[in-house]
Amino acid sequence: MRKITAGLFISLDGVVEAPDQWHFPYFNDEMGAAVGATFGTADTMLFGRTTYDSFAGAWPEREAAGGEDAGFAKQLGDVRKIVASRQKLAFTWRNSEQLEGDLVETVTALKNEEGGDIALSGSVSVVRQLLAAGLLDELHLLVHPIAVRKGMRLFDESDSSIPLKLISSQTFETGVVNLVYGPDDAAAAGGGTYDEAKGHLPQGE
Repeated sequence: MRKITAGLFISLDGVVEAPDQWHFPYFNDEMGAAVGATFGTADTMLFGRTTYDSFAGAWPEREAAGGEDAGFAKQLGDVRKIVASRQKLAFTWRNSEQLEGDLVETVTALKNEEGGDIALSGSVSVVRQLLAAGLLDELHLLVHPIAVRKGMRLFDESDSSIPLKLISSQTFETGVVNLVYGPDDAAAAGGGTYDEAKGHLPQGE
């Protein structure tokens, strides 16, 4: 079974929208390595349309320019890119295709195929759906020390919770914290009781 990993830039107040407007002052080599690790051994990437348009508008030109990030740009160009959108799309970036059918059903089938890992960058609407469906294996959050105070947040309101467990954490020199979460199957299954939890709560306040 293939592993699905998602990586997002996120502010202290949970904003993930338009990171190009607040993210760059915190970028350094540590973050570059963390972003690269998110893609890992992925040979397939999933995108929402907005994030795909942003990538397709920048990375092919960077690959052609042959600068210091041309190698990473080529890596992005070479992987299979699947875009979820309700609109019919036309592609100019190589190895790009539109997701056909239901997102959860299609990703479930992809996850069960042979092959390398599947990665997401941004694409909040897709990440939300995969988290809710229990299809996401790792959620990589690069938490920036800034309160953006406006914009879309990672988690929307819902009647159901999504239990996660911390896999690893790392603090960068810039103050960015790299948090990696995975599904908490024990909590999702109802591990522990309310009475047990009360025993660990401070009393009197």
